[in-house]
Amino acid sequence: MSDGCPFHQPDPFQKARAEKGVITPELDGDRIPMILRFKDVKDAIKNPEKFRSEAFRVPIPSEEDVRSVRQIPVEVNPPEHGPYRAIVEPYFRRPLLPEMIEKVDALVRELLSAAMQTDSIELVRQFALPLQSRALTYLLNVPESEATTWISWGTHVYRDGGDGKAKGAKLDAYIESALDKAAAHPGEDFFSALTQATFQGRPLTREEMMGFVNLTFAGGRDTIINSVSSVLGLIAQDPQLLEYLRAHPKMILSASEEFMRVISPLTHTGRVCPVDTDVLGEQVRADERVSVCWASANYDETVFEAPQEIRLDRKPNPHIAYGFGTHLCLGAAHARLIIRTILRQLCEGVESIQILEATKNEPNEADFLRHVGYKSLIVKITPRGPTNS
Repeated sequence: MSDGCPFHQPDPFQKARAEKGVITPELDGDRIPMILRFKDVKDAIKNPEKFRSEAFRVPIPSEEDVRSVRQIPVEVNPPEHGPYRAIVEPYFRRPLLPEMIEKVDALVRELLSAAMQTDSIELVRQFALPLQSRALTYLLNVPESEATTWISWGTHVYRDGGDGKAKGAKLDAYIESALDKAAAHPGEDFFSALTQATFQGRPLTREEMMGFVNLTFAGGRDTIINSVSSVLGLIAQDPQLLEYLRAHPKMILSASEEFMRVISPLTHTGRVCPVDTDVLGEQVRADERVSVCWASANYDETVFEAPQEIRLDRKPNPHIAYGFGTHLCLGAAHARLIIRTILRQLCEGVESIQILEATKNEPNEADFLRHVGYKSLIVKITPRGPTNS
């Protein structure tokens, strides 16, 4: 899509990225330097000795007050990270299997068909949330009925309504129960694999098992939900996007990557400096945090021409919306499969999407305004008629 179309969200990092490459907003009650430039973000991620992934302190705000275990392997540093990651990687590669591709295809078809039979649908909780939850059962190879419980947790297991600590305790209880059942009656599912796995020649501890499952339920849940609703929202705002993909179906792969670059559903993550460190002129004391800003890096003008434009044929597109390096998102293949499937089925069966009412998520940060996803997105989805097929 050579002429592109504007993405109507200001880039809050543009000026600081060009002038200094770092800002120091108040995050989680502290002044935390945020690394903004594409190259600097990648350099930081490639240097785990200087910028470490410490337990509870990768998410910003940190989750020390709402969860009891570190998320594995995200909050583990090399060299232990690799062997931990290898334990669960076979499950996170399942989106490459034909049987899972077929299941996700059928699921998206079912949900879109139901959406088109109503006068309106709220896409966050009535489409994106059940899609993410039910698709996750395929990833973990558990009964699809488990999704009913997961849907009840909302869009974020800690932050979507209710007391975060109470929600965390509820999640812990669910994980403990699932692991107990798997240990007693092992099968081919994710929980059973954890109860039978070994690390450095010993069985995993229960805390380690819970860390893996906690990441699975809390790590990528809201990012996938926000990505799905945001892609549909962008297509609704600019019908030319869908028209272009319908005319150029071979561009769906590159389009899915460009949507993720533009959306960048995870704004940033934290790293901890083990010693006093100069970060682009900002002084960080030992055991204090820095932030690597994926969203800013994905709009870096030195890497992406006209970054404010959605160019569905953008090549190359070295975005880092799924992270980079050692901690590349475990769920990247899962997210990619979902987005590609949605785009293909929109081209095949949807004539248009009309926004009836939209409320964006409120920014979590006071020092810069960046909306990620929708709190609510009510739309009317019109199917393609016989003359359009």
